[in-house]
Amino acid sequence: MPELGSDVPFSLIRGPRLGEGRGEVLTPLETGGTFHWVFAVADGGLSTPAVYGECDRLRAAAGADPGPGQPSASPALLAALRAGDAAALAASVSHSNDLQPAALSLRPSLAATLAAGTEAGALAALVSGSGPTTAFLVKSREDGERVAAALAASGTCRAVRGAAGPVEGAVVVA
Repeated sequence: MPELGSDVPFSLIRGPRLGEGRGEVLTPLETGGTFHWVFAVADGGLSTPAVYGECDRLRAAAGADPGPGQPSASPALLAALRAGDAAALAASVSHSNDLQPAALSLRPSLAATLAAGTEAGALAALVSGSGPTTAFLVKSREDGERVAAALAASGTCRAVRGAAGPVEGAVVVA
């Protein structure tokens, strides 16, 4: 029987959460505003185990040691969320995905998608999780529409979707 991923609880629990452990330990986060995002879906997938393996390979080749224990959320990121400050959030997430170099190594075309979103005015552009979806933080819904249109026209992705959050999570319908 297939198992659910550790990230599934995020979509089932209301409100923003900090995921720790493998992502299954969730702590509520305070947010002070709405954040607008654009997601670009790549044409084709990336294997999560392959991305983690490439991350390990790249770290070993660079002589980098990820260090003991679990990573923790940066105080700057948490403060930006509390303040509802999109520019500060952009600064804190721009280089925060440790899996991004590995995803880009396995799928170099994602770099063109990231560049297209940045050139269109996104405040931040990053690979979402292990990819191949890319995420773009924008200042407003209108900016999101502009970035989404530019990404759709760029030919670097299969689909584009906008979202605003925080969101309330899943609702059980009887």
